[in-house]
Amino acid sequence: MEVSRPVGSWLPADPAPLGLAGFAMTTFVLSMFNADIVNTAGEPVVLGLALAYGGIAQLLAGMWEFRTGNTFGATAFTSFGAFWISYWLLVTLNVADIPEAQAGDAIGLYLWAWAIFTAYMFIASLRTTGAVALVFFLLTITFILLAVGDSGDHTTVTKWGGYVGLATAVAAWYASFAAVINSTFGRTIAPVYHLKSPSGDRTTAPNY
Repeated sequence: MEVSRPVGSWLPADPAPLGLAGFAMTTFVLSMFNADIVNTAGEPVVLGLALAYGGIAQLLAGMWEFRTGNTFGATAFTSFGAFWISYWLLVTLNVADIPEAQAGDAIGLYLWAWAIFTAYMFIASLRTTGAVALVFFLLTITFILLAVGDSGDHTTVTKWGGYVGLATAVAAWYASFAAVINSTFGRTIAPVYHLKSPSGDRTTAPNY
């Protein structure tokens, strides 16, 4: 279905599917290692994704969300793009500077801070769509499990965090897929389940 546009008009594309896809793929690959499904010796493969796709591409999606007037999307994508860039910096430049005895607590603190941010973004997501709210719900649990795992050196809890992280990635991929395919076909192919306000009206947030 082709969308007709007035001559000389410019209709910006929705940056949300890009941001969700960048987040999903990077989270999926890292979670495969956290869940101990793939040998951790290969974990450096995450770094390229963290910088380029989860980081820079998602950060750009966040900047473009400002243009659309979407405060939620701008905050989420910019923040998580910065998260993945900070992860890349942490692993490549900073981890070696942390004394081994303090590494667990330090990384745990880092993860707890992101858990707090994700938790209040989950509350805000309850006025978007069910697909997006599910991503933030699962991501909050993921951060909490990973924070507990690092803070207390609980490898089993870290594995749980990896498994929930995989579920988070799948949910984010679905939300991205739905936004792309619904836009391409011009109708709802993959439902995202718009959430409603207490009055029963649908939220005015973007369709992802």
